[in-house]
Amino acid sequence: MSFELVAKTMQGLEEVLAKEITELGGDEVQIGRRMVSFSGDQRLLYKSNLYLRTAVRILKPIATFRAKNPDEVYEQVRKIQWEKYFSPNQTFTIDTVVYSELFRHSKFLAYRVKDGMADYFMEKFEKRPSVRLTNPDIYINVHVSHETCTISLDSSGESLHKRGYRVDQTEAPLNEVLAAGMLLLAGWEGQCNFIDPMCGSGTLLIEAALIALKIPPGIYRKGFAFEKWLDFDAELFEDLCSEEPDENPFKFKIYGSDMSAQAISIAQKNVKSASLGKHIELETRSIQKITEAPENGMLVMNPPYGERISSNDLLALYETIGERLKHAFMGYTAWILSYREECFDKIGLRPSARIPLMNGALDCEFRKYDIFRGKRKELYEDKPITHGE
Repeated sequence: MSFELVAKTMQGLEEVLAKEITELGGDEVQIGRRMVSFSGDQRLLYKSNLYLRTAVRILKPIATFRAKNPDEVYEQVRKIQWEKYFSPNQTFTIDTVVYSELFRHSKFLAYRVKDGMADYFMEKFEKRPSVRLTNPDIYINVHVSHETCTISLDSSGESLHKRGYRVDQTEAPLNEVLAAGMLLLAGWEGQCNFIDPMCGSGTLLIEAALIALKIPPGIYRKGFAFEKWLDFDAELFEDLCSEEPDENPFKFKIYGSDMSAQAISIAQKNVKSASLGKHIELETRSIQKITEAPENGMLVMNPPYGERISSNDLLALYETIGERLKHAFMGYTAWILSYREECFDKIGLRPSARIPLMNGALDCEFRKYDIFRGKRKELYEDKPITHGE
């Protein structure tokens, strides 16, 4: 039986996610703001959690209604047949997302939703489920847009960016969903060598290997919220987890380096945790010391651009990045995520694509550079910059 599903994502990755969902078999795919709605069956619900690289969570809407205040929401929540979804012996938590001038206090809204659920169960069973903020059985999502309220079951539980392979991290690790989105936007499919010369804890390297080898990113996780639903089909889920990925021999190598020995040590732990050691080579080396790169490659990197480095040092670093790209990575396609325009200026190369992305609260850009052999003028004559691929 087919039903509506909603996959949440990060700003700028909606189209990438829609493509992933379509390829996975989703129907009626529609792109929204930081989300993609689609329809599918129970099998697709499970597969979406296991396979989608750019989804943050997968929601199953169970009720949509109009309301102008929390009390009207309470009344509508009491009408839902909650015993279809979980029992009074289970625990639950509520997450509220509000885009409305009518609902100014999301915590009070969550409180009234909880009241509606509790009163429904008490009236019907003389027993009510308990709220549990950590590791509950059931995750309820409440989304309010103006007067439209949607109540959903969250099938993922913990955010899907928490793949399960990360055992340690550097100070500001790249979000796994953002890393996968960057790689898919760059057109990475495992078709050449891959390099991240400022790899930190190794997120881009690991996500690149998962894509190249067609390994589902959710396969490392300890569990998903849907495993505690009343209609959970353990046999179906076991079959999906046991499916062998399509044969996709990866004939190239993934190289990561960083000037910090501590970062490389952390990356090694994460690579080992993901069982990808034979595909990923790591070394402690600053980008300044890279004099040559393997033939036929793609470079993707997320250099520093936060507040933990002085502006003079930061600009000098980007100048070095540009200089190394021109001299050590000729013939490469390079993609760089950064935040400050003055940093991009220091690279000294003209981008052939610019894609806006959010990294945390920062409005960043993901820029593509074609590191050509020959004179720059010859390559870029009459060639416009595109804003996406």
